Amino acid sequence: MVTIKNKTHLIENGETLLDRKARRLALESLERAVEAADPKELLKARLTLKGSTLRVEKHSFGLEKFRNIFVIGGGKASGTMAEALENILGKRITDGLVNVPHSSPNKTSIIKLHGSSHPVPDEAGVEGTRKILEIAEHAEKNDLVICLISGGGSSLMPLPRDDILLSDKREITSSLLKSGATINEINTVRKHISDFKGGWLAKKAYPATILNLILSDVVGDPLDFIASGPTVPDSTTFDDAAGVLQKYRLWEKASGSIRKVLSDGKKGLIPETPKVGDKAFKKVYNFVVGNNRYSSLAACEKLCSSKLNSMLLTATLEGEARQVGIMLASVAREILVSGHPVKKPAGIVIGGETTVTVTGKGKGGRNQEIPLAAASRLKGFRGVAIASLSTDGVDGPTDAAGAIVDGKTLDRAARNDMLPDRFLTDNDSYRFFSKLDDLIFTGPTGTNVNDISVIVVL
Repeated sequence: MVTIKNKTHLIENGETLLDRKARRLALESLERAVEAADPKELLKARLTLKGSTLRVEKHSFGLEKFRNIFVIGGGKASGTMAEALENILGKRITDGLVNVPHSSPNKTSIIKLHGSSHPVPDEAGVEGTRKILEIAEHAEKNDLVICLISGGGSSLMPLPRDDILLSDKREITSSLLKSGATINEINTVRKHISDFKGGWLAKKAYPATILNLILSDVVGDPLDFIASGPTVPDSTTFDDAAGVLQKYRLWEKASGSIRKVLSDGKKGLIPETPKVGDKAFKKVYNFVVGNNRYSSLAACEKLCSSKLNSMLLTATLEGEARQVGIMLASVAREILVSGHPVKKPAGIVIGGETTVTVTGKGKGGRNQEIPLAAASRLKGFRGVAIASLSTDGVDGPTDAAGAIVDGKTLDRAARNDMLPDRFLTDNDSYRFFSKLDDLIFTGPTGTNVNDISVIVVL
């Protein structure tokens, strides 16, 4: 069970009894959200094996029909998913390889776990992806290929297209991450500079049967954007990918090899990613086994069990992190003023994924920038807390999962000669919360279903 390692300290940072209670309830609900995204429990609940029949939700697979069962995939949660699948299928699995983060603690006996880098891809990831493709390409008509896909798969399964170098891909990925581009926009580019994503894995595994088990980290669960959709039809084009780079003024900064691939693709000189109607997808079965909504609802239930009037405001949140922080503070103020959208004691859960446009030189992540932006609008309120975390335990390029604020955060900052707006301008939320000891630490959780924020008003 994943816990917030410094929860007791974070609670004690509240300066009044009511603030401490608000902090405790917010943090406990976030813990429950991450617990609900545990891949082992999710697969155990959704997959059952009776005799030689594997049932996934309402669909049945007669395993006796398949000569081999191969397991491939990648993502932050894929190591835990591989462990869970081995517990279910055991020696029925013929072979397999899954790309996981270098720090993955998971252990398997049949499926090989190959360490790779996230969020910026490395050569180890390329090596693992090539091995995954080898397994897929050797699969035949009577074989079953089980793909374990989760958030982070885009970076963990890199395979640059044509003459594109990995260093080119790293540079454009890093630029996109800092530009404020959404994950869908970033993955649109990734799919078109890859020989693996955007449906190419399914194309190369055909005519084998593919069972895709997906843990979604993309708002709304669009299958072709989760890990850049290696086994599903691509809804985007080369023109879309070039448009993303132009929108964020990155076209001229992209390497010549990337511009050539996208330009050639727009002219029809190289094949588009596989689309709807391609025969490669006739034997592909996709199942989303976990997502942000499921975890957000679990957080709501935890708040309700603590006798709060709880509500899931949305599980499809998007937008600039600092603007979202202002909005969350406004919701808290509205509850205090009018009792809407729910009366206090209230617990509001918000799920999704925001973006950060990096203009400063500081360090932080979207789940630290959200509460930092909210802090100045909570000044003077008692019994109000806002906390936000990334369910994978890693918020941006930091070792924190997120942060928490309350009505006294501004006063504590003032005693440390800190002005929140200056830290916000410099995208330096990590240093701000580090000085206040209000960073949330979980360590890598082995799962990933976007971000979750909680508002508690007592």
